[in-house]
Amino acid sequence: MRKLASIQKILKLEPIENADLIEKATVLGWNLVVKKGEFQVGEQCIYCEIDSLLPERHEYEFLRPRGFRIKTAKLRGQISQGICFPMSVLDGLLPNEERMLLEEGTEVTDELGIKKYELPIPASMSGAIKGAFPGFIPKTDEIRIQSVPEVLDEFRGTSFYITEKVDGCSMTAFIRDGFFGVCSRNLELLEDEKSVFWRISRKTELENNLRKLAELTGMTNIAIQGEIIGPGIQGNKYKLAELEFRPFNLFDIDGYKYIPFDKLKDMIKSLGLEMVPVLDENFVLNHSVEELVESAKGNSLINPSVKREGLVFGSIDNVGGFEGLSEGRISFKAISNDFLLKFDE
Repeated sequence: MRKLASIQKILKLEPIENADLIEKATVLGWNLVVKKGEFQVGEQCIYCEIDSLLPERHEYEFLRPRGFRIKTAKLRGQISQGICFPMSVLDGLLPNEERMLLEEGTEVTDELGIKKYELPIPASMSGAIKGAFPGFIPKTDEIRIQSVPEVLDEFRGTSFYITEKVDGCSMTAFIRDGFFGVCSRNLELLEDEKSVFWRISRKTELENNLRKLAELTGMTNIAIQGEIIGPGIQGNKYKLAELEFRPFNLFDIDGYKYIPFDKLKDMIKSLGLEMVPVLDENFVLNHSVEELVESAKGNSLINPSVKREGLVFGSIDNVGGFEGLSEGRISFKAISNDFLLKFDE
């Protein structure tokens, strides 16, 4: 699970050229700008990732001119992603004796009242809500490599496949105990002709095709996950004429595991669907955080005139779980800073 706000250490402090009042700090695999002298190397801090939506409290009032959502910024030529607060920001929120026992990595998102920013889907497109997202399927929020840099040492030499990170609306559809369901990123939805999720499901005959796939493979309960892109979705960055559903996952619900990549491509094709673009089918992990983030830059294979959002790396084989990552499969994303700055994210 993504930790929007957590206790971390300042790993490094470096000067920024032509800047007297600010410096570059490194936390986990993230680089960010902090006030010079505010922190020391090795000191604990509260680190808030980008997409953190901070509450409108007096201690965060300095954020108001730019908004309370933490975004990627560029200051004096330095990319800054996230924000650091001194540990004293927890004063009054936790008893002192409890605060003194907090360890590096401890999440404090709820204590600080922080929420994840998500671009709202218009009610006219999402349709009627049935309930919460089903607990028998993982959600589709891949973790960024800057948040888990230890993965690069733990799985160095492991083979990964790389797909394009597509900027759309996350959709999950599933067959479970004979029932067909459709979900947005966080909710299960009632069938509704207003719902873009149900419209794309019916347009692609997803229910019938998933049932056929389940019967063919012997998987009674199965889920598919992907992105809806096109008109009305995230500004239609790919300039498409009509809606498309681009899958990236198939999930065996009973086994609670993802379908391996060598089977995934053919299974998605059998559903009459086109997978998100695949850039590499055998990428051996032997890179730094900086190299992977740099590799995320480039143009989309869906529309080469558009900058891509980034890349998703998934282990070709199920290699065992890792805290914060997907069940049975190691996966993470690297988002292009060019994309984030262009679209103010």
